[in-house]
Amino acid sequence: MHASHCTWMVHAKGAEVYHDLMSSSQQAGVIPSAGNSEQQARDLHVEFFSRPGYLAIIRQMVDAFSSRLGFAPAEASRICLAVDEALCNIIRHGYDSSPDGRIWLTLNEPSDDSCIEFIIEDRARQVDLDTIRSRDLKDIRPGGLGVHLIEEIMDAVNYEHRDGGGMRVTMRKRIPGEETN
Repeated sequence: MHASHCTWMVHAKGAEVYHDLMSSSQQAGVIPSAGNSEQQARDLHVEFFSRPGYLAIIRQMVDAFSSRLGFAPAEASRICLAVDEALCNIIRHGYDSSPDGRIWLTLNEPSDDSCIEFIIEDRARQVDLDTIRSRDLKDIRPGGLGVHLIEEIMDAVNYEHRDGGGMRVTMRKRIPGEETN
């Protein structure tokens, strides 16, 4: 694989050296929200192409991030599954399996509500928000359970259209043992 075919940009909050891979606005702690408007830097922000081969790396990162925050290995694996399902849906349905679509994943540590947060953004085809739902579980056949799995695993899931095209899914999971504020 040629280097020009693989784009990884990782921004970790608190990191001091960004090499020459990031723009001056990103070095100042500001990340463009998937090419839209600028926002405050998040805890971890990754940009990658819509290629299934990258999903194993993303799963490892999500697993390590979740485990570090206190999730048991089985629950960290379930969180990985939810993020993986959302990414697979973007690749398969949003980008029609095209390997050149951009995906942005932001992982945020808990804030006041004690929830870990995953934000996935893309520039793929927008879908009618009312059509994002699991199929009837009595309908026994392969596929179509990604939305159901995501909603079963996560405590909160929000789908929305992005200005200028694409979608944003925000998934939140309460940290084990944390009380609601």
